[in-house]
Amino acid sequence: MPEDNATTVEAGSRPAKVNRRKFMTAGALGTAALAAGCDCAERCNVSPAAGGFANDGIVERELKMVTTWPRDFPGLGDGAEHVARHITEMSGGKMRVRLYAAGELVGAFDVFDAVSGGSADLYHGADYYWTSRSRAYPFFTAVPFGMTISEIMGWTEYGGGQELWDELAGQFNIKPFAAGNTGHQMGGWFRREINSLEDLRGLKVRMPGIGGEVMRRTGAASVTLPGNELYQALQSGTIDATEWVGPWNDLAFGFYREAKFYYWPGFHEPGAQLSVGMNLDLWNDLSLQEKSIVTNACRAANNQMIAQYAHNNAIGLRSLVEDHGVQLREMPRDVMAALAENTKAVLEEIAAEDDLSRRIYESYRDALNAGSRWSAISDEAYLAVRRNLFSL
Repeated sequence: MPEDNATTVEAGSRPAKVNRRKFMTAGALGTAALAAGCDCAERCNVSPAAGGFANDGIVERELKMVTTWPRDFPGLGDGAEHVARHITEMSGGKMRVRLYAAGELVGAFDVFDAVSGGSADLYHGADYYWTSRSRAYPFFTAVPFGMTISEIMGWTEYGGGQELWDELAGQFNIKPFAAGNTGHQMGGWFRREINSLEDLRGLKVRMPGIGGEVMRRTGAASVTLPGNELYQALQSGTIDATEWVGPWNDLAFGFYREAKFYYWPGFHEPGAQLSVGMNLDLWNDLSLQEKSIVTNACRAANNQMIAQYAHNNAIGLRSLVEDHGVQLREMPRDVMAALAENTKAVLEEIAAEDDLSRRIYESYRDALNAGSRWSAISDEAYLAVRRNLFSL
């Protein structure tokens, strides 16, 4: 579609007013703090006098952001809008982000190539979509039985994950950022109950990515369909079951009308991290100030989406059960055991593909094992006690 259909995300719904006196005072205080021995510039290896922190460190730009999401899509699409708005606002409107939903400039799954080649500046999506480039990409979104929100944030920010992600994406001229997380996803909607591993065999289950491969090896017929086709496919019997996201988005899609059994836990995406990819040539051309704006805009959007899903999933689940008669079911243990065994085999195959995939796998595995030991005596133990002993 023509560019006029895009959305330019302005720096707020009304012009920002700057109190010049406060601004000048803040600048004076900042200069005084540096003179008094504040070591921020030294720690950052930047000289304030060189213009690293000055307002002239921001160049007037209009950036094209393409997304894998439909326009106005709740949650996932909101994440893209948050990033675009934060960059625009934090730059004082100098870095204006023009946002294109899926299909408006390029197709949903063409955003990677658009940013890599420079016809777009940024994308917002989920990096496990790019397995045709490297089967290691899903480690930076979600892998079955993998990391939760806090664990993948810890690995990405402090456990070496970002550096490995940079190395992987850099091969394709992209600089990646964490920029959203849907949290723990549900196991999916089933038209009939699953009481054993035998009940799963032969079912047509919509589940993409590594989760779909694991499901296939466990006996189901894995199907990949885009989100806008799921309801009709479930209604017509083209598929017997589907996963999507969680109660908030699933309620909006109306899956409860066609399938009453809602299974947990979602083994395939325990903490699905979404991403922004920026053209690496553009990233390298940015000033320190501009890089800080982009980095922190993504971090802010990441936190917003986590809070958004935590709040809305709780409300959505209550509505599904109380208003629509949805029946929650726990996936049988023999099914989960088979899924776990097959997951190990798939991940080990990915690790054997090349040196970088092996290093990503080993780093992820070590962080996951350390996180599991900690969560067993922190989150898991606390939640068990709270569930059994306390309520308001």
